[in-house]
Amino acid sequence: MKEKYDLIVCGGGFAGTAAAIAAARSGIDVLLIDKSGFLSGTAGNCLINPFMPFYTDINGSKTDLSAGLFSEILSKLTALGGLHKNGLTFNLELLKLVLDRMARESGVTVLFHTYITGLGKEDRYIRSISTINKSGAGSFAADIFIDATGDADIAAMAGCPFQLGREGDNLCQPMTLCFDIAGVDVDKVFSTNPQINEAYRKLQSEGKIQNPREDVLYMRHMYKDILHVNSTRIIRKCPIDAEDVSAAESEAREQVFELFSFLKENCEGFENSVLLSSGPEIGIRESRMIEGLYKLNEDDLKSCTKFYDGIAASNYEIDIHNPDGSGTSHYYFAPGTYYTIPYRCLVPKGTDNLLVAGRCISGTHEAQASFRIMPVCCSTGEAAGCAAALAFANKCSVSGINTAKLRDILKKRGAFI
Repeated sequence: MKEKYDLIVCGGGFAGTAAAIAAARSGIDVLLIDKSGFLSGTAGNCLINPFMPFYTDINGSKTDLSAGLFSEILSKLTALGGLHKNGLTFNLELLKLVLDRMARESGVTVLFHTYITGLGKEDRYIRSISTINKSGAGSFAADIFIDATGDADIAAMAGCPFQLGREGDNLCQPMTLCFDIAGVDVDKVFSTNPQINEAYRKLQSEGKIQNPREDVLYMRHMYKDILHVNSTRIIRKCPIDAEDVSAAESEAREQVFELFSFLKENCEGFENSVLLSSGPEIGIRESRMIEGLYKLNEDDLKSCTKFYDGIAASNYEIDIHNPDGSGTSHYYFAPGTYYTIPYRCLVPKGTDNLLVAGRCISGTHEAQASFRIMPVCCSTGEAAGCAAALAFANKCSVSGINTAKLRDILKKRGAFI
């Protein structure tokens, strides 16, 4: 492999993959690094499925707010039979294949099973990153970097300021380990939803269920006899502390078994069920958010603000799972309304050649609860990739690009902004 690239993207989830593809299609040389053996990030690592709603009704027409590259991904999934008729549930293995093909066809160099251990920085410029993998220790240089790690790992290594969790106590939204149950009469389960949650709350009140979540949340799978469950809840643990995350993984597996046992022993449709699998990693909703040139806040979202430098759009609910325990709060946007995310939220303070994409962009605890979903991460990633290519072409800092030009590029690529 080469030692120097125009752009290095750290993290191969929706944000990082979109960033790498968008930049490579703009003609620059891109290296994409991920710790796993596939692209898709939390979809593959944490079994996050389905996509949360990314559309709204505008003038009587369904409009995708996460368009551009995300629309292309959905189209390719559909062509392979990998997207459910509901338009949200997807076949994970086919998603990995689609992303592999798109990255390869765009000319992205992908390096799997690689961890980033440090970086070299001069003044306000990152010059290189250090890595470790099966080949040993390595180092790669670039002109521009994109942090799509989800946890803002690169920004933190570079000394950029960040916020952890909510203001005041730094508690983050709970971690969740998703899992699948096979041999389920799924249609019966959905028809008996009230009884399931009534039984769950009764046993919880009797101290027979330890999970603090207030209800059982489950979704359809691509296969009709499998139920996808997103209902474990690990609270008051720090997602960027290795000891806490290790304890969270173990505790979550106990909750998985507790939930499965409850469903099989108490609920119709689970009589012949078996516990199939859980995610390879626990899912993290929130951790670090960078301090960017602008911090998106709850008022911006509720006011449906359209920023002059808007690069992505969303109207996904402000969906806050209580960091302390039970309860989930929701703020829903009216049909036809949406907000945009300003490019400035992707530009961290303290560096001139680093962009951030995905759930760790600059925002408050409340705002992040809306923009953290995979479709929106894909849109911020595409914007970061196009912006990196602009900065490289113009030999300027990432904060110095022409955002009107960036918006024009994104619109020509199909983005809704």
